[in-house]
Amino acid sequence: MRRRNFLRASVLGASTVAFTGSLWQDAFAAPAQNATGPYGPLQAADANGIQLPSGFTSQVIARSGQSVPGTSYTWHSAPDGGACFADGTGWIYVSNSEVSPNGGASAIRFTSTGAVASAYSLLSGTRQNCAGGATPWNTWLSCEEVSLGYVYETYPFGGAAVRRPAMGAFKHEAAAADPVRKVIYLTEDETNGRFYRFIPTTWGNLSSGTLQVLVAGSATSGSFSWANVPDPDGSPTATRSQVSGSKAFNGGEGCYYANDTVWFTTKGDNRVWQVNLGNNTYELAYDDNLVNPGPAPLTGVDNITGSTFGDLYVAEDGGNMEICVITPDDKISAFLRINGQSASEITGPAFNPAGNRLYFSSQRGTSGSSSGGITYCVTGPFRT
Repeated sequence: MRRRNFLRASVLGASTVAFTGSLWQDAFAAPAQNATGPYGPLQAADANGIQLPSGFTSQVIARSGQSVPGTSYTWHSAPDGGACFADGTGWIYVSNSEVSPNGGASAIRFTSTGAVASAYSLLSGTRQNCAGGATPWNTWLSCEEVSLGYVYETYPFGGAAVRRPAMGAFKHEAAAADPVRKVIYLTEDETNGRFYRFIPTTWGNLSSGTLQVLVAGSATSGSFSWANVPDPDGSPTATRSQVSGSKAFNGGEGCYYANDTVWFTTKGDNRVWQVNLGNNTYELAYDDNLVNPGPAPLTGVDNITGSTFGDLYVAEDGGNMEICVITPDDKISAFLRINGQSASEITGPAFNPAGNRLYFSSQRGTSGSSSGGITYCVTGPFRT
């Protein structure tokens, strides 16, 4: 694979990306290979059952069905996709609820020290809100993972959620905003799902625009183009079946944008895809079948996010309940592992604006039930 340059990215506020630091040569060529992690080996499990590298600690932030500590707000069941938003000297962590028919999204506001200040609802009464994505204008896109599902734009800083039908009706999974091209990328959780982009008529306003689908060959790398989806409402023909030559992906999951690149995961084949927007090419950033020597550290790939340093963090749905890190020099390793929760999945990884706290959830916790979700925070010497 041709190697490219990668500029370290930091997320400011919701997901507005600024680029700092020196130019990284030979970064993020595909696919990533097994290596010792940048933080060293995992230590014995802590009191929360989480194995972390030396110097890192975990804490429980909230539990499904219980009041968020310090508030009277009851945390939702089946916590899923999440993101952080800068809030003055503190920040807000938002999280979806992947239940139906009473899904939605909630938020927790933190002070500058990481203490809980308040918790509240952003969205309710929707269906199986799985992942989503933050926008540069400080809204959270909550995506319904159901047939003919919708994207809902929610407002962590106040305001009523709004359904955005122009973004298509299909089994939505995740979203990632590209402020350079002024588009939103979207994944589809079907075994023959597609990868989309939505071009708003006016950037910052998702009420109208054009839905497009990626068109490419059947190979795992090559060039691509975009084509308009004729009927974004997906009826009577599903959006994924409307454009001849659109590329199928096996179970689209998480999605993350930085520096002219968008990464997304597919759970059906345990892959992380890398779309190079500067030259309209795509390739594999990770494939569990191409790790040599094995065994592959990452299986059940799901949500994905990035750090201020430029590392990618990928959560497992199943596997051995790990969050794995892919470094810019194409090395992959386990960053953390949750023990005793094999009937769950890890969801919603997101860094606070400073990049020194990582939030995530175990969707079904130790009980294996959607009512047993646990939301955590890991603090430590993250590379920034």
